[in-house]
Amino acid sequence: MSRSVAPRPAPSKLAARGRGPHIQPVTNTIQLTDAAAKRVAAIAARQSKAPILRLSVDGGGCAGFSYKFELGEVADDDAVAETAGVRLVVDPMSLDLVQGSAVDFVEDLGGSAFKVTNPNAASGCGCGSSFSV
Repeated sequence: MSRSVAPRPAPSKLAARGRGPHIQPVTNTIQLTDAAAKRVAAIAARQSKAPILRLSVDGGGCAGFSYKFELGEVADDDAVAETAGVRLVVDPMSLDLVQGSAVDFVEDLGGSAFKVTNPNAASGCGCGSSFSV
């Protein structure tokens, strides 16, 4: 008798690229890099707030959805990832669109910003702040 084996799901785009040493997998739902955690900690300290970064997704932007970042609190139904004592929280509605993502903080000649590497995004815009699924 032969057994049928279900095919394995394709790895996410993030997994295909490999998780460099700067990405700390804290949950399989969403990740916060060391660079992003350090930046959130610095911003929170300057504003005398808790180091909690809230990521949410709003409708709009040039590609259909846009990422929104703010310092916030943890709600009961939030997904929470933690790196170096800094928490990244995502509400359930937004989590459906960013599950499996990594949040990083990048600095280059164009400036500095939080960047979401989202394996669910079918396309994005040039500024990196909006996407479509």
